[in-house]
Amino acid sequence: MNARAAVAVLLAFAVPGAGHFFLGRRARAAAFFFLVVFLFLFGLWIDGALYTFSDGRGHILTRLGTVASMGSGALYFIARATGPHGSMRALTYEYGRTFTLTAGLMNLLLMLDAWDIARGRKP
Repeated sequence: MNARAAVAVLLAFAVPGAGHFFLGRRARAAAFFFLVVFLFLFGLWIDGALYTFSDGRGHILTRLGTVASMGSGALYFIARATGPHGSMRALTYEYGRTFTLTAGLMNLLLMLDAWDIARGRKP
């Protein structure tokens, strides 16, 4: 396993765009950072909640949603530590939850992109 690729993936998981920054793709890193952070924070702002393993008592789709949301890395864990988010009574609850989910999925794809760049598969 390429150590440079592993470091890039771990950095990309911890902070969106950090893997690309490590690989010298500064403009790309900034764009990805702002995109993922905006999606995540906007989702919380419009009363979206975070998926957790305790939601739905182990339903497979809830588990997948939780793993996808955790893809946001530090954003997810900081948001979980700061308390519960979202209100099911809000009209925008599901939209907000979808934004946080999308941020996590986007960051997971960016981790794979950083892996490909570090391995030399992508220019």
